[in-house]
Amino acid sequence: MARSSYLFTSESVSEGHPDKVCDRISDEIVDLVFKEAKKAGMDPASVRIACETLATTNRVVIAGEVRVPDTLLKRGKDGKVLHDAAGAPLVNPSKFKSAARKAIRAIGYEQPGFHWKTCRIDVLLHGQSADIAQGVDASGDKDVGAGDQGIMFGYASRETPELLPAPIYYAHKILETLTEARKSGTGPAAVLGPDAKSQVTVKYQDGQPVGVTQIVLSTQHLDETLTSADVRRIVEPYIRQALPDGWISDETVWHINPTGKFVVGGPDGDAGLTGRKIIVDTYGGAAPHGGGAFSGKDPTKVDRSAAYAARYLAKNVVAAGLADRATIQLSYAIGVAKPLSIYVDLHGTGKVDEAKLETALAEVMDLTPRGIRTHLDLNKPIYAKTSAYGHFGRKAGRDGSFSWEKTDLVKALKEAVR
Repeated sequence: MARSSYLFTSESVSEGHPDKVCDRISDEIVDLVFKEAKKAGMDPASVRIACETLATTNRVVIAGEVRVPDTLLKRGKDGKVLHDAAGAPLVNPSKFKSAARKAIRAIGYEQPGFHWKTCRIDVLLHGQSADIAQGVDASGDKDVGAGDQGIMFGYASRETPELLPAPIYYAHKILETLTEARKSGTGPAAVLGPDAKSQVTVKYQDGQPVGVTQIVLSTQHLDETLTSADVRRIVEPYIRQALPDGWISDETVWHINPTGKFVVGGPDGDAGLTGRKIIVDTYGGAAPHGGGAFSGKDPTKVDRSAAYAARYLAKNVVAAGLADRATIQLSYAIGVAKPLSIYVDLHGTGKVDEAKLETALAEVMDLTPRGIRTHLDLNKPIYAKTSAYGHFGRKAGRDGSFSWEKTDLVKALKEAVR
């Protein structure tokens, strides 16, 4: 029997955290390529991006492999596209550098040790490997294959209206609330910096979240004279605003800037890398993760797109009333279109047979890489906004962003499991 009363903790990090700066830059580059492809008349389905970013003191390095429109390639004096020794077209770094600077500026970094205007940016992007391309691209009777092997998990729970686990949902909400206040430029939060981390320990009774026993917040502050007590006075009203009424009690323990000082932050204080916050990006540890990161990847990379599809299916299963909790696993092989397996665990809360549901999921959605990209309309510049505060539990946007958060499969699922 699963425990019904326990404590569970999840953390989040702000958009100014060094790793999240890198996620943002990588996803801004994904969006840039999709935008340029549309302008150039390039089929967006043929875009390929695997972009990794490193950030440290006043330095950003962007590396990876891409297939981009000609407008993003380097040309010689004769106007022809230049190629490297291997015959791959050379990338023109200018627009990639510009995208990175705009991302850093939007986050709010104007510090001596990391400034959007003065940091050095190196672009080391090159053409996609032909060996990978031949496995992924469609040809003859072969459909578009998965961009890599791997396992992907989706999860949904009835704990919050967004069907996301409460600990990670509220850890995100604390930082989103503080970021909005900081960026407004008015009020007490204006003295805070972009870099921050939150953590909440949620108390469960009879399987339901009822309150928080511990709150951790470390936030950069620009005023060096502030003490931990000063920072708590600034942030506590925003934290209380972010959490449900009654969740904070006299017994709740607060840890605000427990080191006592947090002035040097962001990549100047700690190096950042794309893809190091995969648990923050997903379910806060409340569900399994296959190990693949999301940011910087086009949707042929099933690390990203199949994880979105698995969340979409899990959320629709719960929204359809077929279970209160659902974990779904998908698996793929590089160059192979169809998933190797579909696994469903309803954690003892299901109203339908799990094996029957596994068959139904394959019926209501084409889970090939092409099918996922088409169904969720993923060949778009919608990724920069996913790079902080979680890829799940967000509202679907009119621009097509977070399409995997829709619950438009409810009717089809109910019919499929009859």
